[in-house]
Amino acid sequence: MKLNQVADRPGARKSRQRIGRGIGSGVGKTGGRGGKGQTARSGVRIKGFEGGQMPLHRRLPKRGFNNIFAKIFDEVNLGRVQAAIDAGRLHLEEGAEVDAAMLVNAGVLRRAHDGVRLLGDGELKAKVNFVVYGASKSAITAVEKAGGSVKVLAPKREESAEPKGKNAKRLLAEARGEKPKGQPAPAKGDAAPAKGEAGEKPKGGKPKADAPVGEPKAERPKSEKPKPDQQAEKPAAKGDKKPQGQGKGGKGDKGKGAE
Repeated sequence: MKLNQVADRPGARKSRQRIGRGIGSGVGKTGGRGGKGQTARSGVRIKGFEGGQMPLHRRLPKRGFNNIFAKIFDEVNLGRVQAAIDAGRLHLEEGAEVDAAMLVNAGVLRRAHDGVRLLGDGELKAKVNFVVYGASKSAITAVEKAGGSVKVLAPKREESAEPKGKNAKRLLAEARGEKPKGQPAPAKGDAAPAKGEAGEKPKGGKPKADAPVGEPKAERPKSEKPKPDQQAEKPAAKGDKKPQGQGKGGKGDKGKGAE
């Protein structure tokens, strides 16, 4: 067999379909674009367009966020480390520590990002001392069982003594026998006098006089309305016209001319 005789399987490499080359080809005339309109033109992007109404990708609510401070860790199982040791790609010297750079050199990892997290899938037979950013409980148990050790570089989280949340704080306070915040303290001795009892000053500053028990309240006399004859005449407002036939002093206008 020669190099020019090497070929792929029949049908693996197909020539592209030539459009617009006559109606006999099946994709002539309109070239597979259908009739006229917006979709028959070039440079049109109407994916997601719903005729003017709010499209689905804008109707759905947003959820979550992108953490710009998130770290990227490479996960390595114990089985892959043991396979690299058996293949001779990972050489272990006595007392040497296996870190991310050594795993990259051995081909276990392609690159080390922000650290390595060791997982417990697989079986580890060799004694290995790992220095990784994080490790699962099963991985630590398997490494220590084989005689190795795991050094975790990630800082330990400090758990606060006080729980988070109103209900958790309230339950803790009730268990300790303390008064939860936001509730009034119980009254010591006698109960405080209720509103309206003697000794309490109203908002005005002067105490209200207590009415004698059993006596009816004195009714105020109703003011009598004055009779129409007793009502004083209202003074004439400005701009009111004077009655005809009367001038100054009660004399008529005709009398003025006679004088």
